[in-house]
Amino acid sequence: MLSNSSTNKSSLSQVPRSGQYRVMIVDDSAIIRGMMTKWLSEEAAIKIVGTAGNGEMALASMARFDPEVIILDIEMPVMDGMTALPKFFEINPKVKVVMSSTLTSRNAEISMRALSMGASDYVSKPTSNREVASSISFQEEIISKVINIAAATRLRNGQAVFKGKTSVLDKELVPVGGAEKTIEKRKFPSSRSSILVIGSSTGGPQALLTMLKGLGSVNVPILITQHMPATFTKILAKHLSSATDFDCKEAEQGDVLENGKVYLAPGDYHMTVVERGGKKMISLNQNAPENFCRPSVEPMLRSVIDLYGAATFAVILTGMGHDGLDACRMLVDAGGKLIAQDQESSVVWGMPGAVSRAGLCSGIYPLDQIGKTIKEKLMGLA
Repeated sequence: MLSNSSTNKSSLSQVPRSGQYRVMIVDDSAIIRGMMTKWLSEEAAIKIVGTAGNGEMALASMARFDPEVIILDIEMPVMDGMTALPKFFEINPKVKVVMSSTLTSRNAEISMRALSMGASDYVSKPTSNREVASSISFQEEIISKVINIAAATRLRNGQAVFKGKTSVLDKELVPVGGAEKTIEKRKFPSSRSSILVIGSSTGGPQALLTMLKGLGSVNVPILITQHMPATFTKILAKHLSSATDFDCKEAEQGDVLENGKVYLAPGDYHMTVVERGGKKMISLNQNAPENFCRPSVEPMLRSVIDLYGAATFAVILTGMGHDGLDACRMLVDAGGKLIAQDQESSVVWGMPGAVSRAGLCSGIYPLDQIGKTIKEKLMGLA
């Protein structure tokens, strides 16, 4: 039997208003379920169709409530989140799952496995109920991810998105079905590329893995900014190293760039490149967030353009928002190359959609073609 907060007992049986995104919350803490239900229900675009205290209860209610997005805790009695996750997909392969857990190394490892199993994203819960209740950033993050992931999924499926007023919905989302065909693309610059720079966010960990596997070894340094907390970036670097041909590391202050090596921006630090003594090396800082992000794609790409100019090759993968857009305009002016992931293969077509619609890209590709395309361009084969 599903549990629900006292403020939503009657609402669970009601049909969602036109276009609302159907969400289920699965967490063993009644306090957490109640708080999440309150925040999400106050957002006009969201309808909480049900809550559950463990995975078994949630599975029993899947057919009845038909959620589009499930917010899933990791550690729960009876059936934990990782056991329930593949079972959700067996019932509904199209359902989207956002993992939710406190930020520990163990939970970060588990969340990374969940992403590889098909979860769309994760949110890091504060460590206490009091911190959860007072964390505006946590509330905004979970609302934003639910809305953007649900909206992007509907767009890919040709379904109507929520049309009412909402505080966080990406107003620039475009209807699926020919939108990319009308986007103007630039010719690929003829300049040789000496460095590869990648920006990603929601859906990024799995996209990065797929892209790097398709890329194989290359003779240029690779810089990645993925929007993640600090604990996650170290683990992501380890996962990318073990699953691909690349030596990938969480970047450290003073790292000298080496060809063929991958440097991942550490959580809560902007990663830039500087030149000292004739060597190009990593410089980290905690300057103000840009586009609400730290790390942000903007400072990374600006610093690379300053040193490499037209020899810069940038890739924007799946993610919410438009981080990297301003720096990509600079890249185009400098004569560098830019490609983006297409809408169909993106979890959220925010970041790649922004640079695509701005007419900055020389190509917009499905995820499974991006690695191969980069390699061909770097080798001058296409």
